Amino acid sequence: MGDSEMNKKKKFSLGSTDKERRNNLIVIFLAVILIVVVVLFFMQRGEHKQIMQSLNAEKDSIQVELNEIIQSYDSLKTDNDTVNSQLFIAQTKVKDLMLEIGQVKKASYAQIEQYREEVGSLRRIMRNYIVQVDSLNRRNQQLMEENAQVKQEYAQIETQNVQLEKEKERLSQRVEKAATLEAQGLTAFGINSRGNDVSNSDKAEKIQVNFTLGKNITAQRGAKNIYVRIQRPDQILLLKSKNDLFPFEDLRIPYSAMREVTYEGNDLPVNIFWDNTGEPPLIPGEYTVDIFADGNNIGTTTFSFKK
Repeated sequence: MGDSEMNKKKKFSLGSTDKERRNNLIVIFLAVILIVVVVLFFMQRGEHKQIMQSLNAEKDSIQVELNEIIQSYDSLKTDNDTVNSQLFIAQTKVKDLMLEIGQVKKASYAQIEQYREEVGSLRRIMRNYIVQVDSLNRRNQQLMEENAQVKQEYAQIETQNVQLEKEKERLSQRVEKAATLEAQGLTAFGINSRGNDVSNSDKAEKIQVNFTLGKNITAQRGAKNIYVRIQRPDQILLLKSKNDLFPFEDLRIPYSAMREVTYEGNDLPVNIFWDNTGEPPLIPGEYTVDIFADGNNIGTTTFSFKK
C-alpha cells in the first residue's frame, strides 16, 4: 500500500472520530437539557400543587369565617321586626357567598382576594348589627325594668286606693252607725178598751208599743216614719193590709203599724198602737216586736199573753 492511501485512511479515521465526538456532545447536551426540563417541570408542578393547596386552604378558611358570621347572626335576637328583616337579608348574603365559594373548584389569587374583601365587608356589617341589636336589647331591658317599676308603683297605688276605699267604707259605716236611731226602753203589752193593761189574750183589744228615740246629734232631723212589726207566737205577722209596705235593705216588707214623728236630735217618747178590732182574736204565747226607722231595725222586744 502506498503512502498516499495510508494518509487518506488516516485522515478518514481522524474525521470520523471528531464527528462522533460532536454527536456525543450534542446527545449529552440534549440529555442535560431534557433533564433540566424534566426537573423544572416537576419543580413547577410541585410549586403549583403547593399554590393550589394554599389557595384551597384560604378558601376553606374563608368558608369557616363565613360560617362563624352565619352563627353570629343566628345568635342575634331582637323584638324589632324591622331589624329582624335586615338581619335576615344580611345573613342571606353571607349564605349566598358561602354557597358560591363552595362551588369554586380551583380558586385564583384574584378570587381569594375578592372573597377576603367581601368577608371583611360582611363582618363589618355584622358587627354594626351586633352593636345595634345590643343597644336595642339594652333599651328594651331598660324599658321592661321601667315598665315593671311602673306596674309595681301602680299596684302599690291600687293597694293604697283599695285600703283607702276600705277605710272610707269603714268610716262611712261608723258614721252611718253613729247616725242610726235607737229605740230605748222598748216595751209592748196588751190593753183593753178602757186603756188598762191586760195579760190575757182574749181581753186584749190593742197592743201598745212604747219607746224613746234616743238623743243623737249625728242623725238626720225632721219628719220620720216609724214602722212596727208584731209577730204572733205562730210566726204570723199582724197585718192590716197587704199594701202596708216599707223599704228595708233591698226589699219592701210589710208592717203592722206606722207613725210619723218629728225628730230634732233629742230624746223623743213614742207610742204606737196595734188595733185588733175586726181582726182574728189574739192568741196566747210570746209575741215579737221590731221597730224600724230610716231603713234600720232600731229595736226588738218580746211580750206574752196568757190564756
